[in-house]
Amino acid sequence: MNSAFIVRAQHVITMNKKDEIIENGAVVVEDGKIADIGEFSEILKKYKNSIPIYGNSNSALIPGFINTHTHAAMVLFRGIADDLPLKQWLTEHIWPREAKFLSEEFVYDGTLLACLEMLKSGTTTFNDMYFFTESIAKAAKNAGIRAVVGQGVLDFPTASGKGADDYLKKASEFIEKYINDELIVPAVAPHAIYTCSRETLLKSKELALKNNVPIHIHLSETFQEVEESINKHGVRPVKYLDSIGFLEGKISAAHCVWLDEEEIEIMAKHNIGVSHCIESNLKLSSGIAPVAKMVRKGVKVSMGTDGAASNNNLDLLEEISIAAKVQKGITADPTVLDVKTCMKMLTIWAAESLGIEKETGSIEVGKRADIILMNLRKPHLQPIYDIYSTIIYSAKASDIEDVFVNGVPVILNGRHQFIDEDEIIDKALWWAERIKNS
Repeated sequence: MNSAFIVRAQHVITMNKKDEIIENGAVVVEDGKIADIGEFSEILKKYKNSIPIYGNSNSALIPGFINTHTHAAMVLFRGIADDLPLKQWLTEHIWPREAKFLSEEFVYDGTLLACLEMLKSGTTTFNDMYFFTESIAKAAKNAGIRAVVGQGVLDFPTASGKGADDYLKKASEFIEKYINDELIVPAVAPHAIYTCSRETLLKSKELALKNNVPIHIHLSETFQEVEESINKHGVRPVKYLDSIGFLEGKISAAHCVWLDEEEIEIMAKHNIGVSHCIESNLKLSSGIAPVAKMVRKGVKVSMGTDGAASNNNLDLLEEISIAAKVQKGITADPTVLDVKTCMKMLTIWAAESLGIEKETGSIEVGKRADIILMNLRKPHLQPIYDIYSTIIYSAKASDIEDVFVNGVPVILNGRHQFIDEDEIIDKALWWAERIKNS
């Protein structure tokens, strides 16, 4: 495969500090990185006839989307227990099935299916919290997608570990193995304040700080979690984490539905990234996060899908469109979460919340070439007056036709270039039969 090529587009949406859009632009990719950016005619003069060209004048070139909260392997439980409250959904349906089926093979096959779905909908990086992290990393690397992989940490045993110390040991070993990997960023993922003791939370933090890796945690997802925290600790969840000294390092907090004003201030002060999972929160009736307030206070909010068992897809374009409209509806303010802010939530803010903004999240010289091409020659995308608006409010996952990760053309014309899509789908059907018949 040629290590240098050009990607051209009608609109090159950089998401750099100036939010530049280059019309009739192009990007040069060399050895996995963005080497040059400019007008296509100028780029062509510099590199004419020497390297391949992808894209055309009917496309938009965008930084790859970043999904900041997933449980990727849970895609194999898609649609298995719908229309239930979170606690019942978890305790009666998900946890019993995980106890029965969770294994290296299950996590590998599920994650590979999820990676395929994410890549085909424009996601080039995902932030995962689950178990059997070696299987997650292997699937991500085989699929050619970037991943922040957090070892789940709990105080109780599961099929993948005996308890907190065992999970932390696994996390430490995983960090050591992947700390310098090109595609995998290891992380520590204490599940939540109600599944991890104070000691476990602080040990997780220390491990992350010692190795300079991200922390990924569920936070204030339900009102019940807030009530339990007040009853047990005397304060709300964010204040509890602040009071025990947990809020250090690069933290990505999922959900953050039930935050009060003081907690939002604490989040902003500690530069904590929030992963907003609107579809999962709506479907499980967990509530609606105060995203507009968080953004106003300077909290970096990004988008997550959660697992496909509670979503039920991994499509960030659908996620952001719903998120923007819901915030306008609940605030009675049509100006909140404008289209440019939404694009930042999908790209550069997401990268910043995971601590990977020097590598990805925008189209800039020196960054990794994690970029996607959207075909604009579609009835539902025309006419175009504002390209941000077209992407956020009109585009569909199926409009993304070419995806490059780390400078590798992974998806071309909608098809994965080096894994067998039919084989992955057949494996998912095999798992479904086993789960249905159990």
